[in-house]
Amino acid sequence: MPSNFVDYVKICCRSGAGGAGSVHFHRDKSTAKGGPDGGDGGRGGDIILRGNKQLWTLLHLKYRKHVIAEPGQNGSSALKTGSDGKDVILEVPVGTVARDFETGEQMFEINSDGQEMVLLNGGRGGKGNNHFKTSTLQTPRFAQPGEPGQEVWKVLELKLLADVGLVGFPNAGKSTLLSVLSAAKPEIADYPFTTLVPNLGIVSYRDGRSFIMADIPGIIEGAHAGKGLGLRFLRHIERNSILLFLIPCDSKDIRKEYEILVNELNMYNPELLDKGRVLAVTKCDMLDNELLNELKKEVPAGVKSVFISSASHAGLEELKDMLWLELNR
Repeated sequence: MPSNFVDYVKICCRSGAGGAGSVHFHRDKSTAKGGPDGGDGGRGGDIILRGNKQLWTLLHLKYRKHVIAEPGQNGSSALKTGSDGKDVILEVPVGTVARDFETGEQMFEINSDGQEMVLLNGGRGGKGNNHFKTSTLQTPRFAQPGEPGQEVWKVLELKLLADVGLVGFPNAGKSTLLSVLSAAKPEIADYPFTTLVPNLGIVSYRDGRSFIMADIPGIIEGAHAGKGLGLRFLRHIERNSILLFLIPCDSKDIRKEYEILVNELNMYNPELLDKGRVLAVTKCDMLDNELLNELKKEVPAGVKSVFISSASHAGLEELKDMLWLELNR
């Protein structure tokens, strides 16, 4: 079944051309040869992004491949300025990043509801011949043409906003944990890369409080360099308040897996390591007390850790307490 969650779109944008200035001379029944009175051309329409907190996906732009703004109107006689071209306003979710497709350079990010940023400027209108009269050139027979509009490809990317982001290798139990802690229904199966798009869930806490958890598709070693779909996934982690690392208890080396995950985040964006971190060792219903005590010796130092099982719900309350404390620290 196709997902309604779309976090990447590429659109062709064409801003409006500016209207041409007018070449005109004043004439009326008492004036046979008046001075220049050509008006200016109108500005071409801009293409603008506006933040909308009611939106959570870029799905509405997925099939809109061309966005075209109106051109400005030409100037006319009696110093009349042409009307401006109508702007095109694209509503996008908060957390949308605009990039130039050719260079990959980030232009700006929409961070709040109602915030407006110009994605592509329209052309300026040309000046009418009235602007070019001088003491030695009293009848200028020329005016400025309007600036042409621009036509370029732009990329819009969405970064999810969540309190807790789940970080782990494929098949670490991220989707299962989200489905147990919240009402979210992510696809779950016993093979890697079941999750291909991020999922959001609201986790209920004590006294009617709650926080938002995001299931980010699995990271692999080399994700920061674009391996797998790494770059598409890693950007969602940027807007999470804290990171919950999930490593299954049957991992060959928990400490090494944790270090690989931390290194991938560091290589992608070192600022991610400033976020709070919690480590949860998953699938612990398979262990007896003796194995559990042995496993606790393998947990890396310097990070808060908890042993959980989504199947038996063991350790989940302790995990929620730990996350809530970290969120409000």
